[in-house]
Amino acid sequence: KVLIDVPRSDLAEELAQSETKIQVLQDTLQQVLDRREEERQSRQLLELYLEALKTEESILSKVAEPEAAPRKEMDVVDTGTSSTDTSATTALSDQVLAALKEKPAPELCLDSQDLELVLKADTAALASALGWDKQKAGALQEACDQELSKRLKQVQTLHSLRSTSKGKKTLP
Repeated sequence: KVLIDVPRSDLAEELAQSETKIQVLQDTLQQVLDRREEERQSRQLLELYLEALKTEESILSKVAEPEAAPRKEMDVVDTGTSSTDTSATTALSDQVLAALKEKPAPELCLDSQDLELVLKADTAALASALGWDKQKAGALQEACDQELSKRLKQVQTLHSLRSTSKGKKTLP
C-alpha cells in the first residue's frame, strides 16, 4: 500500500526505473489490493450466509413439520371481561407462547415478526401469559431485542456489501 501512495517520480528515481514502469507497477499493486479486498468481502459475505443458513436450519429443525401444522392465529372474542394477559395473548399466538415457554433460547426460534410482537407486548402481560415473573419476561424481551438488532445489522451488512460490489462493477 505504501508503494502505491509514493509519488511516481520519487519511486522511479529510487528504483532507477522509468516512470511508465513505475506506473505499471503501481497499477498492478492496486489491482492486487483491490482483488484482496474483494476476496475479504466475499469471505465475510459467505460467512454471513453460512451463519444465516445454520440459523435457518436450526430453526427448521426445532419446528416440527411446519407445512403439516400451519400457524394458528388466535381469534379474539370480546367477552366483556378484561384480564392482564389479554393484550399479550391477542398479539402472540399459542405457537409463539409455547416456543417462549419451552425453548432454552426462544429468541433464536422465532421469526423477526414474532420477535417484534414479543418486544411490543407489555412486560407484565407477557409475564402473566407465560406464568413467569416480570424480571424473567423482561430478560426475554431484552434477548429478543438483541436478536432482532443482530438480524437487522446482518441485513444492513448484506445490503452494504451488495451496493459496494455493484459500485465496483460499474467502475472502468
